[in-house]
Amino acid sequence: MSAAETASGPDARTWGVLLVLCGAIFLEGIDVAMLNVALPSIRADLGLSTGELQWVMSAYVLGYGGFMLLGGRAADLFGRRRMFVLWLTVFLLFSGLGGLATEGWMLIVARFVTGVAAAFMTPAGLSIITTGFPEGPERDKALLLYSGTAAAGFSIGLVAGGLLTALGWRWVFFAPVVLSFLILVAALALVPASRRPDRTGQHVDTAGALTVTAALVLIVLGVERAAHAGIAASAAILLAGLAFLVVFLVVERRSAEPLVRLGVFRNGSLVRANLAAMLFAAGFFGFQFLVVLYLQELRGWSTLQTSFAMLVMGVDAVLSPTLTPRLVRRFGNARVILGGLLLAVLSYGLFLPLGADWSYAAMFPGLLILGVAFALAYGPLTIVATSGIAEEEQGLAGGLLYTAFQFGAALGLSAATAVSVAATRGETPAALMEGYRAGLLVPFAAALLACVIGAFALRAGRAAHPAPADGATAPATGPAERTGATVSP
Repeated sequence: MSAAETASGPDARTWGVLLVLCGAIFLEGIDVAMLNVALPSIRADLGLSTGELQWVMSAYVLGYGGFMLLGGRAADLFGRRRMFVLWLTVFLLFSGLGGLATEGWMLIVARFVTGVAAAFMTPAGLSIITTGFPEGPERDKALLLYSGTAAAGFSIGLVAGGLLTALGWRWVFFAPVVLSFLILVAALALVPASRRPDRTGQHVDTAGALTVTAALVLIVLGVERAAHAGIAASAAILLAGLAFLVVFLVVERRSAEPLVRLGVFRNGSLVRANLAAMLFAAGFFGFQFLVVLYLQELRGWSTLQTSFAMLVMGVDAVLSPTLTPRLVRRFGNARVILGGLLLAVLSYGLFLPLGADWSYAAMFPGLLILGVAFALAYGPLTIVATSGIAEEEQGLAGGLLYTAFQFGAALGLSAATAVSVAATRGETPAALMEGYRAGLLVPFAAALLACVIGAFALRAGRAAHPAPADGATAPATGPAERTGATVSP
């Protein structure tokens, strides 16, 4: 962006590019939501167990989270537009292939590759935004619009998923192909080619990418297997995952061109934002998985009834671009994020005494509160995790954030499934109900831990920006400080 554009604000072409990138994140949101409501139909058609069904979701988020750091680095090294367009094409192809699956393993493989494509596409898109808008109010506005669009995709996906599943669950995979193609055409026309990076002496840290992916997959597998395998087997898998994580850190420390420059973790705001994002996603995805199974398999609701029941969570699509920016300007990111995390705790807490005969009126408050919580937490976490980061590392910052989101999602799904399966003793409705209630403790605990991190972040922010003494004049602040962009999450 030129100096003239920076002074007068982003031009129409820049906002047009933002709309294309919002279309891509909308695609990601609608894809996940449609699959979520189609899971029971997929289980019935392909004959999957609860553990196998969980992997239809987890394969995507593991591919997404496991390769996100590599995707962010690739965007910085090979060009953001190039990575965005290439991997959007892969996303299109494998989404369609998922709809052709005739065995569970085929669907799981297709979802994994689709997740890998999203892992390269998403940080490239996010870094195009963060390098195209100057840090401060304009970038905050763009990021909140971006996160609101993702929320809108999820909301519309809930209804679209119900409608498409009524025709056949395979349409849940075929529909994103059309949307992907339209976004691809728009991207080729509108997203400008970025400056060709100077890669002299630089390379992709393949060893780092492989070890961190192995670590994430094994940790999630170890948690999921806890309900099926013995303690010794589960512990061995978890230890192997932790060992790969240690190897990854050693590789990064010794690499001349690391996948993750370890010095970035000296940024306390970034670390706290990523931890909070991981725990928030763990609770959110684990909760959704259990509630969908409860409504469709225990209560006998149709996919369309389930879609409309959960649509109230889509209130975040309205609040994210409207209410959240005002709250951020008034209170700063730290307080808004903590408020969202506290609302998530309240939402999950309201569902802990879930009964087999609950009316929708009893479920409505908890679902509505969770939608508000998402609106308050998601966008501001994105702002904080990418603020104060050099332009050449914006791909890395985006990769770290979405790795945290997706690893948290996979971990939450696996933990909620493992606890639910372990607590289910039989096939009777009462036994299933006992399992669901036990599983709901996982999102509740995750949200509580996220609140602890949010509270520490708020305290750190106050320590970094103490209130002026009586009679003293507060220091002048720039646009970024007034919007809370640099306050710890």
